[in-house]
Amino acid sequence: MEKIEWYLEYQIQKNRPGLLGDISSLLGMLSINIVTINGVDDIRRGLLLRCDSHEQIDRLESILKTMDNIIVTKMRPPKLRDKLAVRHGRYIQRDADDKKTFRFVRDELGLLVDFMAELFKQDGHKLIGIRGMPRVGKTESIVAASVCANKRWLFVSSTLLKQTIRSQLIADEYNADNIFIIDGIVSTKRANEKHWQLVREVMNVPATKIVEHPDVFVQNTEYSLDDFAYIIEIRNDPNEKITYEIMEGPQMFQDGGLSMFDF
Repeated sequence: MEKIEWYLEYQIQKNRPGLLGDISSLLGMLSINIVTINGVDDIRRGLLLRCDSHEQIDRLESILKTMDNIIVTKMRPPKLRDKLAVRHGRYIQRDADDKKTFRFVRDELGLLVDFMAELFKQDGHKLIGIRGMPRVGKTESIVAASVCANKRWLFVSSTLLKQTIRSQLIADEYNADNIFIIDGIVSTKRANEKHWQLVREVMNVPATKIVEHPDVFVQNTEYSLDDFAYIIEIRNDPNEKITYEIMEGPQMFQDGGLSMFDF
């Protein structure tokens, strides 16, 4: 019989000694296994659970509602954000108005890499945009996530080593299991028609594509931000403004180029 996974999160009202032990004992009596447990955002605990039936979860929920020391905040099949919250002890920040936009700061690159790696592992192709100022960790995070997901990454355009502007791929690179990386600014400012023909071909490959600077990319293509499944924003601090004035200036393309640690 296939096991059921569930996510339980509760807020602690009174952190008395033995509270976690009581909840663990209750789970044991109901034959519900704890897969992972961690504190989430200081005042909450998150648990990934595994059991045999929904009846066990229903019984657990009814009992937890009678406990005065906790308030159950989430009780559901685990989402990706739930699994990462338990793993890292914090929730990924999500835009209140645009639910497909996720925000990170540079100190959270480990969480970001884990998040992108899980996206890369999922079946089906996705178009992902990533925004951020120079030297914030965009390219490093994409490469690291590809490694974690055991995926091959290919730069269609980038600033990894000076500038990469490809105009063709070899046959085995048109692989739906690859991660294709496009720099929207480099493609827009430096590429010729052959490169744009390649970009169109890559966009039709049923693989995951990740576009740095998606706002610039959509200004010069037939695509729109609605075509992106996820938009990721990385900042040096939560209040940093992402602007393209510096990144689109001529100094970006002078000889000597930029390395992956610039973008």
